[in-house]
Amino acid sequence: MQLSLKGIFQPPTLLNFLIDSKQLAKPGLSLSVVFSSLASYLLGVDHFDLLQFSLLGIGGFLVVGASNVFNQIIERDTDALMTRTQQRPLPEKRMQVATAYFVGFTLGVSGLFLLYAIAPFCAYLGFIAMLLYALVYTPLKKITPLAVFVGAIPGAIPFMLGWFAATKSFGIECFFLFLVQFFWQFPHFWSIAWLQFEDYKKAGIQLLPMGEKNKKAALQIIIYTISMLVVSILPVLKITGKIFLHPISAGVIVISGLFMFNYSIKLYKYLDTFYAKKLMIASIFYITLVQIVYVVDKFVR
Repeated sequence: MQLSLKGIFQPPTLLNFLIDSKQLAKPGLSLSVVFSSLASYLLGVDHFDLLQFSLLGIGGFLVVGASNVFNQIIERDTDALMTRTQQRPLPEKRMQVATAYFVGFTLGVSGLFLLYAIAPFCAYLGFIAMLLYALVYTPLKKITPLAVFVGAIPGAIPFMLGWFAATKSFGIECFFLFLVQFFWQFPHFWSIAWLQFEDYKKAGIQLLPMGEKNKKAALQIIIYTISMLVVSILPVLKITGKIFLHPISAGVIVISGLFMFNYSIKLYKYLDTFYAKKLMIASIFYITLVQIVYVVDKFVR
């Protein structure tokens, strides 16, 4: 009797491999992170260099993609427990873990090489961000809500990376750009944690302050939203080195920030998921607008 392997095992096609690799690397998220690097590059550059700009964009994209791959490798068992993530390649066993490691290392090494071509310190920053995200932030998510604080560090590195790539200097400007994105991540990720609270709870992930959807958590969101807004308009006081901001530009940022503040207040008042979603959407709009306003203000001032 002749045995057929059909229906028992079918090797993955190249197309399926590419589709699964794309899902591992999360290109949409990677692009949003790289956008901040490119914005800060434009903010810092005196003479635009297309090659450096391209190396920064592609290198940063690959490094962030690698971080996402390693995150999913580490969390593959956790992802299998959550509705939002259980159809990813590793929980569904559409891809072997060894193959995922190959994808992650290929993306990471390639990205770091491109960043190194700009300046060695750019590659060091990218490497630090990747290690902190994959090896510190990811495991901490199941241990303590302080994981958000740790995760905000690699999340804020891209915004200062672009400035360093453009200027080859690490001064108050880099520190300021780091702070803008650092404080922004708290209301952003806590709003996501509020939305996904039940799913995260099934997987044992703790991201909200004190691990609960309550007024204490909502109050923390309000405090960090205010902190984010104050930090974002500091350039209007001319205390952030070479980064300046016209009062009109600062006003645009304040108006945008007030939308976030309004939703954070309503979340505190009603503890309703509806306002967590509104806050999350407003936060994405806010950080994008801030980066655009900084760059536009520089070139029209």
